[in-house]
Amino acid sequence: MGTGRKVHKILVAIKELRATPFLDKAAHVALARSAELVMFHDLATPVFIDGLAPGVGPRAALRNGRQSALARLETLAAPWRARGLKVSTAAEWDFPPHEAIVREALRVDADLIVVQGRGRHRFPALLGYTDWSLLRDSPIPVLLVKNFKPYRRPRVLAAVDPVHSYSKPSDLDSVILSEAEGLARSFGTAPHVMHSYLRPPALALQDVAAVVIETIDKQVRRDARKAFAELLHGTSVTPSRRHLVEANPVDAIIRTQRQIGAAVVVMGAVSRRGLKRVFIGNTAERLLDELTCDLLVVKPAKFAAGIGRARRGANLVTVSSFAA
Repeated sequence: MGTGRKVHKILVAIKELRATPFLDKAAHVALARSAELVMFHDLATPVFIDGLAPGVGPRAALRNGRQSALARLETLAAPWRARGLKVSTAAEWDFPPHEAIVREALRVDADLIVVQGRGRHRFPALLGYTDWSLLRDSPIPVLLVKNFKPYRRPRVLAAVDPVHSYSKPSDLDSVILSEAEGLARSFGTAPHVMHSYLRPPALALQDVAAVVIETIDKQVRRDARKAFAELLHGTSVTPSRRHLVEANPVDAIIRTQRQIGAAVVVMGAVSRRGLKRVFIGNTAERLLDELTCDLLVVKPAKFAAGIGRARRGANLVTVSSFAA
């Protein structure tokens, strides 16, 4: 399993330009991983040209807004620099927020993005700054901070799928394991790993003889156990940290996380189209809703972001454009 991927630079997306427990937690992650922290604020709020002060043009207003944001970021960075953390700051006019975060992370060559969760939700559009679009589209791992409890030798749970039940790329499990290992080791712990499987539904087997059903059940369990063992062969994951669970993925992850008291769940996500995308999206949304711990979402090694590199700039609008 190795020692996990080295993280050199972490971008933390800051929406509220003030000291918060979220920012403290992101900084502690950077300290634990001996990484540089990039504090980034996206200026995505629409700028109403009609409402600018007399004598202040759009260019001056945008310049003043960015300088004000940078000044506040520098204030937030100062105490962490005093503690020996390397911190840089950035503020840019760009929208929508999830694209702006990805663009900046790619620009600074970040290895990890840290964003703040927004509590329970029912629709992807309400996820706000850390919406499903960021988790789906970012080629860089995203750590979604859902609570502000400091990491004190945190347990990390990696959720893998070695039988590729949902047609995941074959290398995604390796990425998940590497990320879980790196995060856990940085805090002086070792990761737990889980795999869930399901027996064929009873309705599908209602006309099949009981002895055949039993044979099928045993084969499913045997295949899941074999695939899980093969994935972890040669790793340092001990039997006590291996969890093979008979349940659907969401219930299995939630149940195992609670049983072992994991502070972070590491899982993979792939961008899909059509019905598969809706299914995968709903799975992730339920996890976002019900998990009380943090969530680290990773992508396959060759995942490509479908987001342009050029910033959109400020979202300039007029009152008349809304009236129309």
